Amino acid sequence: MSGLRLLVLGVGDAFSARYYSSCLALEAEGSWLLVDCPHPIRKILHEGGTAAGIDLDVTNISAVALTHLHADHCSGLEGLGFYSYFYLNRPVQLLVHPEVSARLWEGCLAAGMEWTMPGDSRVRGYLHDYFHLIPLSEADRVTFGPFTIQCRPTIHTIPTMAMLIWAGGRCFGYSSDTAYDDGLIDWLSQADLIVHETNLGIHTPYEKLASLPEALRAKMRLIHYPDEFDSQASIIEPLRQGQCFGVAGS
Repeated sequence: MSGLRLLVLGVGDAFSARYYSSCLALEAEGSWLLVDCPHPIRKILHEGGTAAGIDLDVTNISAVALTHLHADHCSGLEGLGFYSYFYLNRPVQLLVHPEVSARLWEGCLAAGMEWTMPGDSRVRGYLHDYFHLIPLSEADRVTFGPFTIQCRPTIHTIPTMAMLIWAGGRCFGYSSDTAYDDGLIDWLSQADLIVHETNLGIHTPYEKLASLPEALRAKMRLIHYPDEFDSQASIIEPLRQGQCFGVAGS
């Protein structure tokens, strides 16, 4: 097994009745990096970890790498932030591109997190009370613990970042949500393992990915697929919740 392993926590889209929303965890040198954070994140971690034979909870998570602010990717941040604040007495380390974090508080979290009642009166809170933001970059690689991350914008309705993540001598690529983009595919191709979304509408059609060269398809896995996706017929392996495996070299 390589020095970088992947635990699959959720594989579904925003409308899934069968799966948790797309969510992954990467481990290197005993450190866990959560990629996106849907609700209910503790249950997702518990069930995914149990399926893989790993004792995993938010206490094991060193940081969260956030791709964008659609609820199926970030709805667990409120619960994670509150739990870390009240139970762990520490902020969540949040790796996020500034274009994504620009509306994180006012546009996403403040409605539920701005006020608390530790006693008989309300107390106003702020983003920095719950989260420590570490800005990611398109131009430069950012290192956190054993992980080094670089971003690239995708074609989506709101600011969304694909990611390359290096750790343990391996490189992991994640498309996040995107329409099909040859440039993004080329950028991700340097990774040892590529996890790419596929879905309908504004997302990437399966047929486009299936037409890629065989060598590229061989190191690609699918995520964010709709409930009716025919996994058995796919020539690219779909990820399954509860899988845990080492990222192998190309």
